[in-house]
Amino acid sequence: MAVVEQQTVPARLIYGVDDVPPPLETAALGLQHYLTMFGSTVAIPLILAGPLGIADDPQKLSWLIGTMFFVSGIATMLQTTIGNRLPIVQGGTFSFLAPAIAICGMASLQDAGFEVRMRHIQGAVIVGGVVQMAVGYSGLIGRMLRFVGPVTIAPTIALIGLALYPFGAPEAGKHWGIGGLTIALIVLFSQILRRRHRAFELFPILLGMGGAWLVAVVLSELGVFAPGHPAYTSWEKVAQAEWIRVPLPFQWGLPVFDLAAIVGMLAGVAASIVESVGDYFACARLSGAPTPTPKVVSRGIGTEGLGGVVAGIFGTGNGTTSYSENIGAIGLTRVGSRRVVQAGAVLMLLLGTVSKFGALFTTIPQPVVGGMYCVLFGMIAAVGLSNLQLVDMNAPRNLFIIGFAFFMGLSVPVYFDAHPLSAEGAHWALRTLADIANTLGKTGMAVGALIAVVLDNLVPGTDLERGLTRWGVAALEAPTAQQLAADASARTEEE
Repeated sequence: MAVVEQQTVPARLIYGVDDVPPPLETAALGLQHYLTMFGSTVAIPLILAGPLGIADDPQKLSWLIGTMFFVSGIATMLQTTIGNRLPIVQGGTFSFLAPAIAICGMASLQDAGFEVRMRHIQGAVIVGGVVQMAVGYSGLIGRMLRFVGPVTIAPTIALIGLALYPFGAPEAGKHWGIGGLTIALIVLFSQILRRRHRAFELFPILLGMGGAWLVAVVLSELGVFAPGHPAYTSWEKVAQAEWIRVPLPFQWGLPVFDLAAIVGMLAGVAASIVESVGDYFACARLSGAPTPTPKVVSRGIGTEGLGGVVAGIFGTGNGTTSYSENIGAIGLTRVGSRRVVQAGAVLMLLLGTVSKFGALFTTIPQPVVGGMYCVLFGMIAAVGLSNLQLVDMNAPRNLFIIGFAFFMGLSVPVYFDAHPLSAEGAHWALRTLADIANTLGKTGMAVGALIAVVLDNLVPGTDLERGLTRWGVAALEAPTAQQLAADASARTEEE
């Protein structure tokens, strides 16, 4: 989540938002955007493979990976043409992972196959996308954000990463030699060598995973890792995959609209909206575009909802959101051209139809994937925590709200996992309410967000204490003279 700042055009910007670089440069820079978003995008289907029941089905997993990239290309084209028209890449969101995993674990889906679980997630994502479209295109987002500040955002986003801890060390620990090597390489490239070469700064996850993956391949070829070993790598899956497969709407079957699944998914939608709003302002600042107006922000959020509907129709098991890492790439390259991002979107569409490309990534050993999770999910948690720099952390009300939201967001899902509500044999309405409570209770992000937003608006506190003054609620709406005077008075009393 980026901090809203006053619009400034970066010095020595090579290409601004409306500039069109030469064709070869456009293609090369578009490829760079594709590679930048690649690591986060491919991680989502790899995480969902287990809950969906396709961890041992490389064909379906490769199809899911291809569908994810294909839909990312569509969503990026929509956002850059009819949405906020900023050079901002759209792709899968980690905000939807916890709700999707909770849906797969619903009592009614315990014995269900991949297609049935996916169809329930599809229905929830489609409805979530429709709700997001309504919130965006109606202009409601501007009014709603006045009730959501850093005190709410910090635990909501941080819990996205923290709630996924079961996928980190347990996966990397299936072979700590390869899993630990993955972690070490990503840390080396992203933190120690990142200023030595631009490749280390732009692609640390890809380089780290690729290096450990290459070691696993060599050791497998030498016979050190035999079939069945956690780090064994074989190219048979790639050889058996077809070359071209174009993802089709409703390829897994017609979506199922389950109320419990929908309510749980709406928590992910809310988190994604809040994160994307900050990304719009950061992207505009770095690309030299005008500061987004409430109308532009609303149109962007509405178009992200449209992208979510598309994702639900094609069946990615996820929605769409704005990618912060690609905004960082704009800052590093000083290229803010919208046309470059659209070139990257075309590449996503094309490679999303090459099944062998998706199959290639099903050969990544689980310890490599687990090592990547350890670093990536920790970074997501840290991004959420970074919002606390805007908040007065000496204020007792903030310490209480933030600590309580974090603790309950981690603790309540453990309770619901062990003691899910059961309404077996009861009226269908009671069964539905039980499913809704179980889905929300198992989604730590939803628990933390609900507690934080209620208490932050209920417990007395100044805008200065709550971080609203520095966060700029808004650049969406300038503070009134009375608000500024109240903040000045509050600062005087504190001093």
